[in-house]
Amino acid sequence: MIIRPRRLRKNETIRSMVAETAVNPDSLVYPMFVVEGEKVKEPIPSMPGQFRFSIDEILKELESCVALGLKSILLFGIPSYKDEMASSAYDDDGIVQRAVRSIKTKFPDLYVITDVCLCEYMSHGHCGIVKEDGDVDNDPTLELLAKTALSHAEAGADMVAPSDMMDGRVAAIRGKLDEGGYQNLPIMAYSAKFASAYYGPFRDAADSAPHFGNRKSYQMDVRNGREALREVELDIEEGADIVMVKPGLAFLDVLRQTAEMSCVPVAVYNVSGEYSMVKAAAQAGWIDENSIIRENLLAFKRAGADIIITYHAKEALEKGLIS
Repeated sequence: MIIRPRRLRKNETIRSMVAETAVNPDSLVYPMFVVEGEKVKEPIPSMPGQFRFSIDEILKELESCVALGLKSILLFGIPSYKDEMASSAYDDDGIVQRAVRSIKTKFPDLYVITDVCLCEYMSHGHCGIVKEDGDVDNDPTLELLAKTALSHAEAGADMVAPSDMMDGRVAAIRGKLDEGGYQNLPIMAYSAKFASAYYGPFRDAADSAPHFGNRKSYQMDVRNGREALREVELDIEEGADIVMVKPGLAFLDVLRQTAEMSCVPVAVYNVSGEYSMVKAAAQAGWIDENSIIRENLLAFKRAGADIIITYHAKEALEKGLIS
């Protein structure tokens, strides 16, 4: 006789008792956007429930987030000016640098991770210096990324997260941080970041869409899983403390393979397009939103993610969608 565990599925208490997967609230990271100005809480139309905050308003928002038990945020800056060398990215008086100082002053125990990329700060919207022929110049870009990471560390960031996908940037950032006395500041590398269509709403939110061409020359080909794993290995060799797979839902296979081969913790980014699709379907009445959010978070954890970066973090805590 074949024995199946039907009896263990009859009651909610026993189902929870024998559940194989749970999402720890401590593993959630909430991405947030900070802009110049005062009293700014600007809705992002393509991401219902998400906002661009000025520093004073993000401090107000964080009061409720921390009260819910949120432990970590990932901070993205939208600067007041852009140029071809992304100089506002590593300006000591830049938007991220000032935001980090303010956040850490008011919430010293909140773990603040900063995104290290240049696309929001470049006049052309690419993630690096652009040559005359339109190609991104990898090696000179590394110095700018390293300067940006160091400026975030000096402002009080707890971790830096390079998302640019330039070759060698983890080693460059690690070297610059070590030289600056930040040997213990960890790096979470966007290691397997695919050139995905799921980023559309984020590019609206951060005003970071490239003005010409695309990012396929430096982000991962969505068709290539083995190549993504090589990128993960290289980032670990260069000194990454955490590696990341981005996006999440369409790349759960890569997430699982990364978790199986990685000797460091693994993060996944539940990106803007994934978030917005859930919100749009819920607004249309087509899905049970809370159940979908819970299933997606469990899928990331079941596939091997130690850390889940998600725009659903606040509402997941608020609605008790994780366990």
